[in-house]
Amino acid sequence: MTEPRAGSTAAGGVNEDLRVLVLIPTYNERENLPLIVERVLASVPTADVLVVDDDSPDGTGDIADKLAANEERVQVLHRTAKAGLGAAYVAGFRVGLAAGYDVLVEMDADGSHAPEQLPRLLEAVGHSDLVLGSRWVPGGQVINWPKFREVLSRGGNLYTRLALGINLHDATGGYRAYRREVLQTIDLSAISSQGYCFQVDLAWRAVQAGFRVTEVPITFAERERGESKMSGNIVREALLRVTEWGVAHRAAQLKGLVRRT
Repeated sequence: MTEPRAGSTAAGGVNEDLRVLVLIPTYNERENLPLIVERVLASVPTADVLVVDDDSPDGTGDIADKLAANEERVQVLHRTAKAGLGAAYVAGFRVGLAAGYDVLVEMDADGSHAPEQLPRLLEAVGHSDLVLGSRWVPGGQVINWPKFREVLSRGGNLYTRLALGINLHDATGGYRAYRREVLQTIDLSAISSQGYCFQVDLAWRAVQAGFRVTEVPITFAERERGESKMSGNIVREALLRVTEWGVAHRAAQLKGLVRRT
């Protein structure tokens, strides 16, 4: 990993003194990876990229190695099996924290998260501990999504707000920026959730720990190349776990109320 870069706040509001690592987990993304890495490097010239590849059979890992060989700002973490999105991010977080990065960013490899919007998230890090790129706040939008996907996402986030009592409109979104203190405080070894549930899990833990969480609007575009990793199992896991967390949370609130009365 590279050494810290000196600098000041850029014109766009991004603090160049902060060391930023953009984590891009991959599984069969050979068509998308080169372009998304190029766009990230161009959008935030002070950021580094860590590709976390889960032994993609289509050769994505080899492509990542070639990108890293030609660009010192790109690193690759090879994992030996497809263990899920959550496990990939946790592995990347550990690498970034050990290397001393101040901000760690989650971003999909398929182009649905526009790197050109990353400066907006990093600017908000100046007054927040966790910044969520949100599709469902004013100014946010989705492009080329089938209606059932929008209904599923909006409904899932509404259910999450009601179940957990958190005022977040897009807790399931995967475009976000963490200050290192958040990830150092959260017990990463205790996280086993995946997919949408992983995103809710970390946001929920950050809120419970008292960190400042901000949502900024983003435009989310459906992938143009490759296959979506979204499945019924991911949706079911999120519904089950959020329900379990919500019941436990409400029970704790009720217990506290009884004690006070």
